[in-house]
Order: sequence, then C-alpha cells, then structure tokens
Amino acid sequence: MLEGKNAVIYGAGGGVGAGIAKAFAREGARVFLTGRTQDKLDRLAKEVAEAGGLAETAVVDALDEDAVDEHARSVAAQGGIHISLNLVSRGDAQGVPLANMATADFVRAIMNGITTTFITARAAVRHMAEQGSGVILAFNSGSAHGSPMMGSTGPADAAIDTYIRNLAQEVGPSGIRVVGIWASGIPETLTAERIGSVNSEMRLDDAALQGVISHLDGMRMLKRSPSLAEVAEVAVFLASDRASAITGTFTNVTQMFPS
Repeated sequence: MLEGKNAVIYGAGGGVGAGIAKAFAREGARVFLTGRTQDKLDRLAKEVAEAGGLAETAVVDALDEDAVDEHARSVAAQGGIHISLNLVSRGDAQGVPLANMATADFVRAIMNGITTTFITARAAVRHMAEQGSGVILAFNSGSAHGSPMMGSTGPADAAIDTYIRNLAQEVGPSGIRVVGIWASGIPETLTAERIGSVNSEMRLDDAALQGVISHLDGMRMLKRSPSLAEVAEVAVFLASDRASAITGTFTNVTQMFPS
C-alpha cells in the first residue's frame, strides 16, 4: 500500500512510533526515523531491517526549525517526502484539577504539541507542494471533546485538531492531504512509568496497571481498547492512496468520543 513512498516519523522511538514504523515498512515505505535518542532509533531500524524493510535514522529535535528543515531537505533529495507523522512527546500533565494546576504544567503540552506539529508539517508541506502530493498525519487522544482531570491534554489536542483542519483547507489545492488519528490508552504502550510521567499522583504496580487498562476497556464503545496493530493499520490506510479522498478530519480509534 505504501510501495515507493518515503515516510518521516518524528518521535519514532516510542511505542506508537515503533508500531507504525514497522507497519509502514511492511507495506513498502522507506521509513526515516527521528527522535532524541540514537540507541532507540537504531534498535527500531534494526528490527525494520530484519523484517525486510528500509529504515534510516537521525537525531532531530522537532522544536528546532533549522534541524527539521535540514532533515526534510535531505529526505526530499532521496526521492521526495510522501508521508510525515509527528509523534513527539508533549509533556502532558494530568491528574490535577485545572483550578489547581501550575501555569507551566498547563501550557507545556499545548506549546510543545502545536509547535512540533507546525514545524514538522510546514517542512514537509514545502516539499510536497513541489511534488503535487503528500500526506501529513497527526496523532492525539481526541480529548478535546472534554475529559475531566486530563489537565493539559484536552487543550493541546484541541490546538492540533484545529490546525490540522485549517492546514488541510490551505494545502488541498496542492494535492496534499492532512489527516489525523485519535487514539489513547493503547495497552501495549501503557507502562507504570509512562502513566507516572503525566500523572505524578499515580504510582502503579502490575496489578494496578492492569486495573487501569480494564477501566479503559470498560469506557470504550466496543468495550475493549484498540491494539497497537489496529492503530498502525489505520495509519497505513490513511497514508495510502486508498484514502485519497480523505482529508481535513480525524479517524476515531480511541472509541471514547463521538466523531
């Protein structure tokens, strides 16, 4: 489905990035993996290669405009940029009532999320416009619909949702599609450490972690959480020519909110 396409993934070192990168490579894309930790990127590139895929790695700070632009130029010089996906960690803060949250904790995810989404999308769009085609993919939890005690996550998601819809309208005439995925609480990517990084009040052992996952399952419309493989398959479809009529919208894989 993605044969001959170059796909840039920012923040590829995390669980979601690894799952989507492997799916992209399996479908024929050459994946350009970026992040802040070379060892993580190299391990993922090795797994992609062992499965028969093509992967390149680069340490890129997605908040550094010059670094992102330079990397985008290097990818474009190797046959173009066909897919760009931002999965950079935002520093979300959750578990504290908004009335009690520190300003720095509230704005961090909003600023990091919209800034990295803007910088990476802008870099790709400039090259995609010359090609007359391309797909910008965004990713968040869908919490802009309203999620109490989710702190900065909802406002950060809302900023990205709005940007994606506006960008889609502007670049559509150039043949560029801009689409997003709502997904949250993917069991394979949930760890006690990860949950603790966004909610310092939660210190979970294995049993408590399974309790969180079971609670999330019960909140879903399908009464089960989406798997990483299911999320990756949605990303493959949206990035492929089979979704060529879809732009300016988000696909709801989180199952918690109406689209």
